[in-house]
Amino acid sequence: MIAKINSFALVGLGGIPINVEVDVNNGIPAFEIVGLADTAVKEAKERVRSALKNSGRILPSKRITANFAPADVKKEGSAFDLPLAVGVLKATAQLIAEFSDVVFLGELSLDGELRRINGVLPLIISAFSAGYKKFVIPKENVKEASFVEGVTVYGAKNLNEVIDHLSGLKPIEPAVCGQFSESFVKPNYNIDLSLVKGQKTAKRALEVAVSGGHNILFVGAPGTGKTMLAKCIPTIMPDMTFSEALETTKIHSIAGLINPEEGIVFNRPFRSPHHTASTVAMTGGGSTVRPGEISFAHNGVLFLDEMPEYNRSTLEALRQPLEDGVINVSRSAGTITFPANFILCGSMNPCPCGNYGSATKECTCSPSQIARYKAKISGPLLDRIDLQIQVDEVKYSELSDDSEAETSETVKKRVNRTRLIQKERFIEDGILTNADMGEKQIKKYCKLSPDCEKLLKNAYESLSLSPRARSRIIKVARTIADMACYEDIKPEHILEAISYRHS
Repeated sequence: MIAKINSFALVGLGGIPINVEVDVNNGIPAFEIVGLADTAVKEAKERVRSALKNSGRILPSKRITANFAPADVKKEGSAFDLPLAVGVLKATAQLIAEFSDVVFLGELSLDGELRRINGVLPLIISAFSAGYKKFVIPKENVKEASFVEGVTVYGAKNLNEVIDHLSGLKPIEPAVCGQFSESFVKPNYNIDLSLVKGQKTAKRALEVAVSGGHNILFVGAPGTGKTMLAKCIPTIMPDMTFSEALETTKIHSIAGLINPEEGIVFNRPFRSPHHTASTVAMTGGGSTVRPGEISFAHNGVLFLDEMPEYNRSTLEALRQPLEDGVINVSRSAGTITFPANFILCGSMNPCPCGNYGSATKECTCSPSQIARYKAKISGPLLDRIDLQIQVDEVKYSELSDDSEAETSETVKKRVNRTRLIQKERFIEDGILTNADMGEKQIKKYCKLSPDCEKLLKNAYESLSLSPRARSRIIKVARTIADMACYEDIKPEHILEAISYRHS
């Protein structure tokens, strides 16, 4: 007898349908798995064997062949344990029921318990797009899966619960649809903007960057507060929309970074990889293609502390995602596209010793050393960073000032207001922030007066700017105008945007 069970395999950020076919025949007892399965899938037969026995079922002494179709697609992971076990039970007539419209996903322990798996959200979204609406998954994955509208999810603790549900002996209650609300966001104000002493210009630039989704680079001597400023970014980031949260959760689900109790990512990610991170770790890839740090930072922030210390090739790999908002990972098996729309926040010293330009400390670096140090960040990469800010040394009088400073909570309210203006403006354009504007949107929403054009022309010629830098100045000016609730860009907005091109 042949049993056919529906399941799905994860490929990139999506899933493809997998048909688990189980055939039981007389012959020399054996349990074979075919269909381009990796080690984890092949080992499923031993987990299924023990799970069946410890669940009070039997594995007959017959020749069992399990085929994972299509056979030319590599199957990876432990999510096929449950469909394989259900297939064996049906093929051996230990389970008599009709469930051709149900998708099964889950890993089995040796005692028949169902364990949590990674990537449930993208798998269910893909299966739903393919026409499937019923799913049996581990209980620990239910919260995550419940945020997909239009599906019926049954969460089981063990194999016996699945059998009883399919047999109709004890149906499992379907999961309640998950509710997303901005009130669930739990901001962390341990590192608050009010704790950063001085640095008025840098704080203003930080608000501009977050308000419009612009990239920002802090340049300054060691100890001036560059890293602390960057770590304040999560406290002023705008609240995520449901679509942003769902997209972010799909990426984090693949890596198993989801809190099972929440089931969805409520807070915008803040990723800060060490400077020894490889290019693959940053962009994604590997023998089993997985997202990298830039994708984990999608809809959030990627912070690179001491940017010149990173490998040159790793930094250069950021150029495409900074421009396109996606990263294309090409391997022999094919090309997979991961989303990578993030705010890049970088920090660096002005020279190797860090004292170049200091009013109080002497720089010990030669001109050639300074040039080599700055050259570690290429011109094309710098051109993609909208705000390049000089972080000055803090005076003692500013450090000892106990007057009440503006809090992150106050700044965040302004950021949310500015983002709402952009959301309403771009409602028909498919983008959310000024930083995402293309030339078409710039012409439509950033009309410049003759005075603004004159200022921009002078800056373009005197600073030897590129056309890309000109466009980015206009985008920043649009954000500054939005922050001031102006419909049109004024000359003072252009001037402020130009002042942020430090390098």
